[in-house]
Amino acid sequence: MTGPGGGDKRWYTCFAQRLLNGLCKRTAALFSALRAFNGRLFIVSPLAALVCGCTVHHSLSESPAEHLSENSAIDSVTLPDQFSRSGSMQLNERWWQTFKDPALDQLITKALRKNLDLKAAYQRLERASALVREQGAGRFPELDSFLSAEKTDSDTVDSETIELGLSAAYELDLWGRIGSRIAAENYRYQATALDLKAAGLTLSSLVAQTWYQLTEATDQVALITQQIDANRKVLTLIESRLGIGNTSSADVLRQEQLLEATREQRIAAEQRVRLLQYRLAVLTGEAPRSIALPATAGLPDIPPLPDTGLPAGLVNRRPDIQAVFQRLAASNAELAATVSERYPRISLSASVSTLDDDSRELFDDWLKNLAANLVVPLIDGGERRARVDVARAEKQALLFTFGQSVLEAFEEVESALTREAQQARRIDSLARQLQFAGQTYEQLRVEYFNGAGNYIDVLTALTDVQQLRRDLLSARLELLEFRIALYRALAGGFNMAMDEEGH
Repeated sequence: MTGPGGGDKRWYTCFAQRLLNGLCKRTAALFSALRAFNGRLFIVSPLAALVCGCTVHHSLSESPAEHLSENSAIDSVTLPDQFSRSGSMQLNERWWQTFKDPALDQLITKALRKNLDLKAAYQRLERASALVREQGAGRFPELDSFLSAEKTDSDTVDSETIELGLSAAYELDLWGRIGSRIAAENYRYQATALDLKAAGLTLSSLVAQTWYQLTEATDQVALITQQIDANRKVLTLIESRLGIGNTSSADVLRQEQLLEATREQRIAAEQRVRLLQYRLAVLTGEAPRSIALPATAGLPDIPPLPDTGLPAGLVNRRPDIQAVFQRLAASNAELAATVSERYPRISLSASVSTLDDDSRELFDDWLKNLAANLVVPLIDGGERRARVDVARAEKQALLFTFGQSVLEAFEEVESALTREAQQARRIDSLARQLQFAGQTYEQLRVEYFNGAGNYIDVLTALTDVQQLRRDLLSARLELLEFRIALYRALAGGFNMAMDEEGH
């Protein structure tokens, strides 16, 4: 058998086998040594703490491990006892199903599966999960292997040297710094998961809102088309009266102007339909294009008012509020880790290696090394203290952000409740106005065609009736939008789960 540089390939096979056997044996020995050394170090560590007693005593006064709960976080916020209004209908997780609209249900299901913003949010969740695993690796020793070969060829020296071995390093988490970092990443992961849930809730409300805006715009086109036909018939009657000399040409011109204005209203409504189709396609993860128009008979009736529950319960239901709280908890853990950086650090290192110029004797002689390092912060110009102040300020800022988000959530619920109640009253008023305007128009129209009335009054009454019908349709849409806003504010709380295509 020849060494490196020889021509016998069997040497490489034998060498590889011996290398594997030797590394496996020495890896086991290395971890046994680390465990034994670790046990002895815990005996020595109190001694090391006494050596740096002043630093440790000063740092421990920081009290980094602060207990944090939702109750303590909202102590500065005054919670109302109850909301101004509440219904008896239980809030469904998939709140849009209360409208009993199969087309809407299909659209939201499709959007939750294919929307690209939602897929991006899911990838951020995957990233947060990877960061947790990355931070958690600090609890385990780091093991590396190394192999080097050197050949010297000169007039006086001709040698070959091969070295291989293993090295390991491990930091003792005496003060919980590593554990606090892991906890912080876990809290951030939970916050990101709640962000995904909040994004799904927002997306579902946007799809519902856009769908009913499209429904209303389609209904507006149909209504305006009817009004165009009605105005054309009135124009025909006026032109007949003009032919027998019972009216003036100005009345014909006024009616033609109204007819053309109504046509302009339809153009705007048709444009709105097309734009809403584009918007709905993008929300469902498709390129802007025309999609199927609403097949429903019109806007649905408003469902019964849901049970709004207690304000304190809203804090637990809202994913956006819970996400802020999780980030607050992460900031609290980061503060603990930052304070712990002022404590002494103890790390272990160990290595085994073998070195020889003859591969056949490479595994016969091993060099072992065990070491412990103690690092005690003494003077750093206030850098570590400044880091603690930064972390504490960030935590306090998030504490106030959490309180503000709670208050804004209450405002959103109360605003939606108030707007819905006032909008219902407005719809009743518009309906009564439409009834009176319709009666006025019929009376004036009969008088005019009987030769006893003024066409200006007829035209004004007709314009009022047609505008009130369009306003009433728009008001019904606004009522639905306020209910959707209420569902969103109360947070239906459905679970987000991307399918195999959506991850």
